[in-house]
Amino acid sequence: MAVLDDLSGFEFEDVMEDVFRNLGYENVRQADRTADEGRDVIMEEVVDGTRRAIIVECKHTGTVGRPVVQKLHSAIATFDFDGPKRGMVVTTGRFTNPAQEYADRLQQNDDPHPIELLDGEDLREIADEIALDLYNGRIEILCDETLRPYDPAADVDAPVAEAFRDIENIEAVDLPEPHSSVTFRPVVAVTADTNAVFETSVGVIHRINDRTRFVAHAERGQPQVVDEDVATLVTENLHATVDLDAEQFGEVFDDVEERRFGQTQTEYKEWAVERLQQHHTTTVTYTGDNNVTYNKTCEPNRSDISVQSIEPVYLPEVRHTTDIQEYTYPYEYYAAGPSRVTAEDGIHRCVHCGASGVDETYTYCPNCGAIACSSHIKTERLEGEPVCTGCAVTERFALKTKYFYDEQNLEAFREEYAEMPLHEKAMENKWLAGGSVVATLLLVVGLLVIGGVI
Repeated sequence: MAVLDDLSGFEFEDVMEDVFRNLGYENVRQADRTADEGRDVIMEEVVDGTRRAIIVECKHTGTVGRPVVQKLHSAIATFDFDGPKRGMVVTTGRFTNPAQEYADRLQQNDDPHPIELLDGEDLREIADEIALDLYNGRIEILCDETLRPYDPAADVDAPVAEAFRDIENIEAVDLPEPHSSVTFRPVVAVTADTNAVFETSVGVIHRINDRTRFVAHAERGQPQVVDEDVATLVTENLHATVDLDAEQFGEVFDDVEERRFGQTQTEYKEWAVERLQQHHTTTVTYTGDNNVTYNKTCEPNRSDISVQSIEPVYLPEVRHTTDIQEYTYPYEYYAAGPSRVTAEDGIHRCVHCGASGVDETYTYCPNCGAIACSSHIKTERLEGEPVCTGCAVTERFALKTKYFYDEQNLEAFREEYAEMPLHEKAMENKWLAGGSVVATLLLVVGLLVIGGVI
């Protein structure tokens, strides 16, 4: 029975490393490939509170005989681990009867280093469990878990109402219901260890001992590492996922979209290893035995980097759009129940100049529906309510520009202004009227001239 036929022996070891990680084993890593000491993959498990090492021999062959199992048994005994140890032989083919009998005898005799055998048939069952494609060695991402797209204790539109509370001159009851959509975006949370030592004739010049955790968008194309705040949102909520039920969420949101994972788990692992290689590569300056200064580029090997876990999950990207008269206000964020990270805030943004930020004061213009910053909001002369510079009708009175909702209000004020006594007209420019007596007199004279009195 031939499976994974196109893979080399080393590639088969790569696949099995991913398989064991998906089966829940811990600290899965490959042994040094420079010498075959009877172990290809090393990992750990915790049984009844006791941590145990597992030494694995991978054989990409048709049959595996007793000598392979015996050799692994000896390798287990010499493997340096402070605790119990056991072995495992994995093959794409089958085990001979003597090999199976030897492993069975170790179990029956309660040997301190028992060995488990997994053949091609066992791999088929494992493949079904973890979505392993036996014919190309890739582990497909099959995920139906998502972070919560909304807070179940609040209305789905609650974040929009909260954002509008900061806007002057508008009440929540006056807001139309926004259009709400959610896109479930696939991401992977990667945890990896990098351990490398760089030596020269003068000794160790650089050492890396680092555990890295990062989150990446996992759609088609090259994975992209997410921002730090989005990564925190994901990692802090991995324990609180729910089933991705598009039909159920379709009853809450107007539109629901689910995107697929663009690559296999193996490809994400390879990408993560390459990224960490680049991240940890550095140039070190040191002094040699001859007192000469040298520069050495220290780049960890792929074998120095061990991917501990690749956790797939869907990250909800929620988008609300609120249409108010002439304008549409988008509000978009990544969600995890009551927690969220804002991606786009079109509510705290002036429609006229684009000024944005929650520290600015924004005011709603009921005349056209605009939300504008303080530089683009004026007071309507007749109504005394805010009006934005984008829709206001203007005219100068008493040397000062007045703002009106429309031509009708402007004409009404013209008539009112014409009937005003001079001192009231002067008051239309409070800055001048509140200044010196001379300034006020100059204003009155100006008005008389304009009116044709003098």
